[in-house]
Amino acid sequence: QLVESGGGLVQAGGSLRLSCAVSGTTFDTYAIGWFRQAPGKEREGLSCVSRTDGNTYYVDSVKGRFTISSDNARNTVYLQMNSLKPEDTAVYYCALDSQSLCGLDREDQVLYYDWGRGTQVTVTT
Repeated sequence: QLVESGGGLVQAGGSLRLSCAVSGTTFDTYAIGWFRQAPGKEREGLSCVSRTDGNTYYVDSVKGRFTISSDNARNTVYLQMNSLKPEDTAVYYCALDSQSLCGLDREDQVLYYDWGRGTQVTVTT
């Protein structure tokens, strides 16, 4: 089970830190990806961290602004989001990839078999 938290309303230029609490998984190694879906748009991959080797991955649109991290002791993955823009407004989801492939393209989303319910992020001007 994955549960996201930390969303909210923030002004442009501000920051938020999202959390993804992971529980109930039987996999020893996996990756957690962060995704978002804005109204009227397809869900897009943002970032991923592998629990296996700690490697992190980002799409170009968030590189330098978003940072993913993992606290394995707490079974929690974070997404620190800085310099937020109105176009970052979306529902943000985390998902588990049991193969630790960390694909972030649209076709890779089928690799993520467990999804949270999402947390809303709204960035105002």
